[in-house]
Amino acid sequence: MDVLKEIGNIGLGNAATALATMVNKRIDMAVPQSRFLSLEEVMNLIGGLEEVVSCVSLRLDGDVPGQILFIFNLESTFNLVDMLMGMEKGTTRELDEMGESVVKEIGNVLTGSFLSAISSMTGLTMIPTVPMFATDMLGAVLSASLVAGGYVEEHILTIETLLFENQEQIKGHFFLFTDQGSLQTLFNSLGLTL
Repeated sequence: MDVLKEIGNIGLGNAATALATMVNKRIDMAVPQSRFLSLEEVMNLIGGLEEVVSCVSLRLDGDVPGQILFIFNLESTFNLVDMLMGMEKGTTRELDEMGESVVKEIGNVLTGSFLSAISSMTGLTMIPTVPMFATDMLGAVLSASLVAGGYVEEHILTIETLLFENQEQIKGHFFLFTDQGSLQTLFNSLGLTL
């Protein structure tokens, strides 16, 4: 768990720097929790199958093939757009093309930062594909992503993230769903046993 926390902290440090450069203001970040969860626990963590979420997803190739999802619930999605576009909280009530682009880019930056941290700590090659964006019920997002990839691993790397600006706080979740055997590769590279 200490290793996971360190991966999360390094990743967020990189992401905070990238975000600050992108939006030209300071955005603080924290990793309250990094852990491995079952699929059922993942669904409960976000609010259940019918919770409407926004999701940035991408395929991962290389030494640890799998699927990455970065998920925000709808309220967090709207608040994220407001925060990063410099608008008053509550301004965004639906996602237009610009809002989708903002969330997709943030998901891309955060995902890239976590992958970079994992790669640097493990020496493994992790190659992300172009990110896709969707807004839908969690059940639909998960089934589309997981059925397409055919994932069978019981443990899902989950990194909870918090973004702060002044008193505003936005929660998101990074999930790494690995292809069969990939998780063992990741653990071996960290000197751990699954």
